[in-house]
Amino acid sequence: MGTAESLQIVKDGFAAFGRGDLPGLLALMADDVVWEIPGQGLPLAGTYRGREGVASFFHKLGEQTEIVDFQAREFVADGDRVLVVGWERVKVRATGRAVDLDWVMAFTVRNGKVVAYRQYSDTKAMSDAYASAASAGG
Repeated sequence: MGTAESLQIVKDGFAAFGRGDLPGLLALMADDVVWEIPGQGLPLAGTYRGREGVASFFHKLGEQTEIVDFQAREFVADGDRVLVVGWERVKVRATGRAVDLDWVMAFTVRNGKVVAYRQYSDTKAMSDAYASAASAGG
């Protein structure tokens, strides 16, 4: 699979996410996709495996956060690797705290499907947003 095809699959995934089309997004995943979210101790952190695992991640994301703004600003692709540079404002439902995050999302695409994903963002800022007002001193 070439660079252009890998890039288009990732862009299609972002379009599906933007429409709230979880089935469309999951259809772009390989059966054995590995979806990694860093941040030891954070409620969304972990490794999610397979389409069911990715669906579980997005379900938890929707339950725990409100995405106020989400911008994929730059796509960089080379062969089966696609990096997306972006920014988001997320509000944690349990605390009402909002956080602005710059991020990079790294995708690996093979045979027309996403086989691996890893997010790189400020896990400390997310941890602070999840912290209770009392423990944060506010």
